[in-house]
Amino acid sequence: MRRETQNLLLVLLGGALLKIAFTGTYLRYVKPALFPWLVGAGSVMVLLAAVAIVRDIRVAREQARAEDPFAPPPSTGHAEHEHGHEHRTRSPWMLLLPVFAIFLIAPPALGADSIGRGGQQAAAPERPGDDALFDALPPGPAPLLTVSEFITRVVWDGSGSLDRRAIRLRGFVVHPEDDPARTQLARMRISCCAADAAPVLIDLAGPAAGALTATPPDTWIEVTGTLRAGTATPANGQVPTFDITAVHGIPAPDDPYEY
Repeated sequence: MRRETQNLLLVLLGGALLKIAFTGTYLRYVKPALFPWLVGAGSVMVLLAAVAIVRDIRVAREQARAEDPFAPPPSTGHAEHEHGHEHRTRSPWMLLLPVFAIFLIAPPALGADSIGRGGQQAAAPERPGDDALFDALPPGPAPLLTVSEFITRVVWDGSGSLDRRAIRLRGFVVHPEDDPARTQLARMRISCCAADAAPVLIDLAGPAAGALTATPPDTWIEVTGTLRAGTATPANGQVPTFDITAVHGIPAPDDPYEY
């Protein structure tokens, strides 16, 4: 790979990292805590490329001053030799394709299609430590919880804090492939990046859930309702049923994942 190609790749790769970092689209790939690392990596790449370009320019100028002005031009055979090896420099340019994809195309966050196509099972809630106690639910008639927090409380909180308590949840609509008439509320939970994402799912039931049958997948909604006790079991992947009393659409959040 020629040095010019290396420098260009470094500039574009570093620029792509900085672009997704400062535009916020990095949240579609990694968790927020990795923002400083993206900025650092992108800055280092651009800086290395700049130093290499400046150095190459200086070397080229020094060589030009030192060249004999009466030296004969390169032979034709040498030019043909370079032309014969031109095809070898094509493969490095293929590395630019994912960079151009980042610059020109903003892929969406993982959603309903990822759940259906990947055949992923619902992520099991992590068990809190033996001495862990759940905090009291936020005050108000219907506190807002994340889907992960709600399911963790369903499975591990034996205090009955969710019994007959109205809760608000936010997520996107999923219609399972095996039963398209059924509607689930889903979020994708990641530990580090989108590569390890796993869905957290809740079955929606009740009169208000009937209107969601025709709602397109990936539509973001907020639902209010109560837990149907005893519905989250190991047999169904700890997916609880939520009897909803109200539902309305919301815009997709800037950070679509839970952690």
